[in-house]
Amino acid sequence: MSRQVSQQLEGIIARQEIPVGEKLPPEGSLCDMFSVSRTVIREAITHLKSQGLVETRRGIGTRVLRSTPENRTPEKKIRLRTIDDILNILELRLTIEPEAAALAASRYDQQDRVRLTELHEAFLQACRKTTQARDEDLAFHAAIARATHNPAFVTIYEQWDVDTIPRAKLGSVQADVQTSHQYLKKVAQEHADILEAILARKSKAANTAMNRHLKRAYKTYYSYK
Repeated sequence: MSRQVSQQLEGIIARQEIPVGEKLPPEGSLCDMFSVSRTVIREAITHLKSQGLVETRRGIGTRVLRSTPENRTPEKKIRLRTIDDILNILELRLTIEPEAAALAASRYDQQDRVRLTELHEAFLQACRKTTQARDEDLAFHAAIARATHNPAFVTIYEQWDVDTIPRAKLGSVQADVQTSHQYLKKVAQEHADILEAILARKSKAANTAMNRHLKRAYKTYYSYK
């Protein structure tokens, strides 16, 4: 909903119905205008800020800076603190998950096979629905940990939540739809490679596929430091 509101506000600004230098209506008025909550309005304005269209000053309000968005790569706006968080998690996962994939390849049973296949398909369906598929991503990796039949791996994953998935730390203003779609296509293919190696009981290939998957993510986010 915040995306829809921000798109409508972008149109208003582009048509110069609110000229450059003028202020947006107060938050309450915008809530009435779009019949949404203050949270939705704040998220929409945050998105406009990320595009360089407006700026907000305490006690003054939100002023229009330009009528068209700045040409930016969305990921370049990730805060440094967020990047460090993502890299720290990926560093940990790189030490654990490749070996978990290798063990899963040698130990999985029929129940694991069904679960892994179903969860991979759930991830693909979530991607087709243009969601970030964060929960489905985490569930797939957790299923690999369970397929090791090693309680220690399972315990580790039980203590992790969706923030373990790097893009879970990015707000909607930090990744546009097209960029997200392309990124998720890459993740889906990497998941497919991992699943194929596990189900073929190729431990070394599973280790390599998982390592490649996580290292690619690490290098991607490290480039934004």
